[in-house]
Amino acid sequence: MSSILDCKVIPLYKIHNRAGNITIVEGKKNVPFEVKRIYYLYDIPGGEGRGGHAHRELRQLIVAASGSFNVILDDGKDKKTFYLNRPDYGLLVVPCIWRELVDFSSGAICLVLASDIYKEEDYFRNYDFFLKYIDNEV
Repeated sequence: MSSILDCKVIPLYKIHNRAGNITIVEGKKNVPFEVKRIYYLYDIPGGEGRGGHAHRELRQLIVAASGSFNVILDDGKDKKTFYLNRPDYGLLVVPCIWRELVDFSSGAICLVLASDIYKEEDYFRNYDFFLKYIDNEV
């Protein structure tokens, strides 16, 4: 089973020049999976959170494309909070890790690169069921 120790912040390739920066993200190169879906969260009202789920198989790279936010990861035994505030770093989240995104700054944009297309059956949306699953009780 996965652990929060399998999740980590990874640097993304950044090119800097006087005209501005560019960060390059390439699946199976600086992202350890093939990217099959990209989405982003924005205009999150103050005090609201996102996430509140886990995935059976999906891997994700979460990037603060603009602004900042916290990602709370939970493997059923341990929890760890990651503060994301740089567009040239991404948080790798492996399968079977519960995640919550909180404390969005004003104007924050959360970019997510995913290893597969959207599949509802891949989601754990109930925390108690998630805990039973990872404890092999279901």
